[in-house]
Amino acid sequence: MLHCVFLLSDTGEIMLEKHWMGQQVDRAICAWFWKQAYPSERNGIIQVPTIIAAPTYYVLHIVRDGVTFLACAKSEMPPLLGTEFLGRVADVLTEYLGGLSEDLVKDNFVTIYQLLDEMMDNGFPLTTEPSVLKEMILPANLVSRVLSVVTGSSATLSSTLPSATSSSVPWRASGIKHSKNEIYFDLVEEMDATINKDGFLARCEVYGEVLATSRLSGMPDVSVSFTNPSILNDVSFHPCVRSQSWDSNQKLSFVPPDGSFKLMSYRVKSLKNTPIYVRPQFSSDGGVVTVTVMVGIRANVGKPVDNITLQLMLPPSVASSDLTANHGSVLPNHSTRVTTWSIGRIPKDKAPCLNGKLQLESGLERLREYPTFLVGFKVMGVALSGLRSDRVDINRVEYSAIKGFRAVTRAGNYEIRS
Repeated sequence: MLHCVFLLSDTGEIMLEKHWMGQQVDRAICAWFWKQAYPSERNGIIQVPTIIAAPTYYVLHIVRDGVTFLACAKSEMPPLLGTEFLGRVADVLTEYLGGLSEDLVKDNFVTIYQLLDEMMDNGFPLTTEPSVLKEMILPANLVSRVLSVVTGSSATLSSTLPSATSSSVPWRASGIKHSKNEIYFDLVEEMDATINKDGFLARCEVYGEVLATSRLSGMPDVSVSFTNPSILNDVSFHPCVRSQSWDSNQKLSFVPPDGSFKLMSYRVKSLKNTPIYVRPQFSSDGGVVTVTVMVGIRANVGKPVDNITLQLMLPPSVASSDLTANHGSVLPNHSTRVTTWSIGRIPKDKAPCLNGKLQLESGLERLREYPTFLVGFKVMGVALSGLRSDRVDINRVEYSAIKGFRAVTRAGNYEIRS
């Protein structure tokens, strides 16, 4: 069970804290954690594990949009109970506040405390469904914030119980009616890949989510099947999904919440190919490095590859750079030592090419540490993992329903080492 949750800014400041179990956790745990993550005054973050053992507590954390969610547990517990709950808190706050930032957190203390009171009871997750929470705690607006400051009372709490309390499922209210019944699914994937200096694929994995938007009347029963579910690993589901149905025939069977929610997340490992290739070449002569970088489509993915970007991470030995491209725009940032090449979509009549020279620091003749490339892209309408939806069935709907399934893949941590 969780004892507390802290919200930290991107400088380590404690913006908000919430304690349960009748026990106050010392704030020093946040300073201890920050030293593990930033040991040298933010000269570079260390990739600390999501769960680490402190002298007195187990510390769990996630980072969303510069806000660190940190929780403490005194004894061992299922890891997903803590990390999934923190992710759920971040999702709910993002939906309530219209985003997530230090200013939004500081402007909505009352609402956030009320949400944390309802989302956890005695250290265990309780109500985490946004549609149910919104019936108990109205989303904050300017008027409610002014009233709470002037009168000292909350204008966001509802005086009635949420309708889900009388429902057979805790995440969906009874008697929901929509004039137009529809449910849509978005298959969103991020590809992480590492290409070594010899051009071989060292690692390639896809992390994906199935996001759903449901506007169905009554108490619908939905099932989703995939053509190749055996490729999925590390699958995590929304509480509405019946685990027995997935274990027996790998089909998603559920009564959906009303509105938008994350139905499932997954990982597909050991992919054999990537949609684009990057071929860098470097030659040094007298302290000057000549650079040539070619970019192209590696495989036919069935849809155009768009929003292609290439970030050239220059090593400290490079004093200055002069790079141009035959397609797209090149934007150097001398303070961060990153040159961004925005390609967009690769044209049919020519292959994009980046050319130029790098001037090394005085006294250096050759480039000893080669640059690293970070690649970005987006492919609409296809899941590069190969996951495909077979069919969507809806039972017990008062009217005929509209169903839709679409996919998008973008680059995650896609790195080229030269």
